[in-house]
Amino acid sequence: MKNIQIDDTLGIPKYRQIINSIYQGILSGNLKVGDKIPSLNQICVEFELSRDTVMVAFNELKAKGIINSIPGKGYYINSTEVNVDQRIFLLFDELNAFKEDVYTSFLNSLDTKSNVDIYFHHFNFQVFKDLISEAAGNYTSYVIMPATFDQTSDIISILPKDNVYILDRKKEDLSDYPVIYQDFEGDVFRALENGKDLLEKYRKLVMVFPGGKEPEGRMIGFEKFCKKNKMKYEVVRSLIDRTIEKGEAYFVPSDRNLVKLVKMADANCFKLGEDFGIVSFNDTMLKEVVAGGITTISTDFQLMGQNLAKMISDRSKSQISNPAQLIRRKSL
Repeated sequence: MKNIQIDDTLGIPKYRQIINSIYQGILSGNLKVGDKIPSLNQICVEFELSRDTVMVAFNELKAKGIINSIPGKGYYINSTEVNVDQRIFLLFDELNAFKEDVYTSFLNSLDTKSNVDIYFHHFNFQVFKDLISEAAGNYTSYVIMPATFDQTSDIISILPKDNVYILDRKKEDLSDYPVIYQDFEGDVFRALENGKDLLEKYRKLVMVFPGGKEPEGRMIGFEKFCKKNKMKYEVVRSLIDRTIEKGEAYFVPSDRNLVKLVKMADANCFKLGEDFGIVSFNDTMLKEVVAGGITTISTDFQLMGQNLAKMISDRSKSQISNPAQLIRRKSL
């Protein structure tokens, strides 16, 4: 049969011989993008192989992006990049400065035989579901950032379980999957304990927590710290119609609210770090210089990317809490 060679005398599994035949056809120039390959049934009959054996070969070729199937027509060559060992599906919630740090660190930590396709669901559940459905069977590894979505196990279960990795949030219904996550509640509580010496000079701590896509654990950790240390505190949904006062320290997940607070402090001639305090979340290079430096509570996003690459490379089933810390700067 053209392009498929099986030798019973070789000590190489039959499914691997099918894969090697396709690779050889591509390398020799006999197979090009768009060319049709023998069907599953044709190979089974010609070489007296089980359907499962051929399907294992086809699934691996499909996962690496080498072949693709067209319903009712058969399998075709989709790519001639046969030197790619890993084809990774990466589903983020959104792109921002710190997610870009994770992505860049992840890419830099992978070997040169890995290709990564990145997608974003933008906190839209239907988009999340559709992207996973379309990706199923087309990649060797799947990295999923479920964000605020709960009860996603049925959707993710269509993917090969041994090749799925969860990122950023630990979900109860996804507890069987390897994950690198932020312990939002614990991270905030420990960071505030470490910065207690800075916070004691403020008469009131205020967290601006709009809800929605923001992790509720941050608010819980904040309240836990304030109650434990008997500090006066308040949680507000927004800064609309809010009047800031001397002696207050604000905690803001949103960078938009961070900018508003810096402007409000400047308009009131409040000196950051003395009259008025600001703590932001998720460190970026810009926060190192804004208003002389913004204090942040942040996980190590570069380490998250590095650990993710290592987890996939090692096929690790670990569940890792990514470390976070309070980064002290002028604003507190």
